Amino acid sequence: MAISKGPQAFPRTEFLRRLSAVKSEMAKREIDALIVNNSSNITYLTGYTARSGYVPQGLLVSRHEEEPTFILRRQDAPAAIHQTFLNRGKVIGYPETLIGNPDKDGFDAVIDCLHELGLASRGLGLELGYLSAQSAEKFKARMPNARIVDCSKAVAEIRSIKSDLEIVIMREAAAIADAAIMRAAEVIRPGVREADVMAEIAATLARGANGKPGTDFASMFFCSSPRTGTCHIRWSDDIIRDGSQVNLELGGVRHGYVAAIMRTFSVGAPSDRLRRLHEAELAGLEVALNAVQPGATCSDVANAFYRTIEKCGFKKDSRCGYAIGIDWTEPTASLKDGDMTELKTNMTFHLMLGNWIDEDFGYVISETFRVTESGVEVLTSAPRKLFEL
Repeated sequence: MAISKGPQAFPRTEFLRRLSAVKSEMAKREIDALIVNNSSNITYLTGYTARSGYVPQGLLVSRHEEEPTFILRRQDAPAAIHQTFLNRGKVIGYPETLIGNPDKDGFDAVIDCLHELGLASRGLGLELGYLSAQSAEKFKARMPNARIVDCSKAVAEIRSIKSDLEIVIMREAAAIADAAIMRAAEVIRPGVREADVMAEIAATLARGANGKPGTDFASMFFCSSPRTGTCHIRWSDDIIRDGSQVNLELGGVRHGYVAAIMRTFSVGAPSDRLRRLHEAELAGLEVALNAVQPGATCSDVANAFYRTIEKCGFKKDSRCGYAIGIDWTEPTASLKDGDMTELKTNMTFHLMLGNWIDEDFGYVISETFRVTESGVEVLTSAPRKLFEL
């Protein structure tokens, strides 16, 4: 019995619009075929969100075909048929003999497909930044007549500007993130295990908000005393205690799209130092958001924040954020001094103002925002406060 086609997050016309933009870029680079192996880019071009990218797979985009061809592990092919807008004949499952094989792997199946379609001696785009040196060499060795062009960021640059349909999904993801932060504020209490707090947060992220469930889990970081001076650590075996601080980072997920948020929680009265840092960061956040408008640069936004907190006696060494979308981070732009990327309408960013000052002291606050025609729309909306519990 054949698997059915599932509900699509976007209409077929939306995916064809995205592919048209990619094909225009391919024409500029004089390539006939593009092999996309970055999982986020595959999601963008097809709607596929299943986690199969830990083994070789490739989306073959041809300038001469309306739909791309997706070559992936055979046992994952039904997921591609179910999730994507692609016709069944455009999903090719390669055999299990290519898994755990020291001599051949799934990229050999991709290369075989290029030969069969007569594309192995044309201009070929590869996402070399997402291929191992060994895999890149395989493409070159098996297609000696191909003119290989590095297209590592070609799709990412296109998807950095969201369609209005994507912004709707980002808003839904943001509402889920907000709900999870508010649930955290309800359950972080003295005597409660950190694991139990995270279980409640995870349940909220799955149940979603406003009738829209979460469709995946993004990374969640629970940095509690004395671990608030670090940023990417999980919850521990410990319990919450009076006087503890918790720095929480999480993201709501809808159809692969992530909206991130960070908030700081103080179990009991916060220290004067933490309160002063919060006030400085909050002032900097407001100034940074006011700097967002089409034509401004990432550097403009970041420096607006840096100048503000420095007036308050604090400094932040790390960047202030980055482009966000599918699978959290987009490798296109950073909110940092010197990044002259120009802001454009419907770009989305995580304004990440985490500040890790000492080994045992730090603070976090962040928002996910959209660049509008005239300024900024903040997608996340949990209270911008130091939660005192």
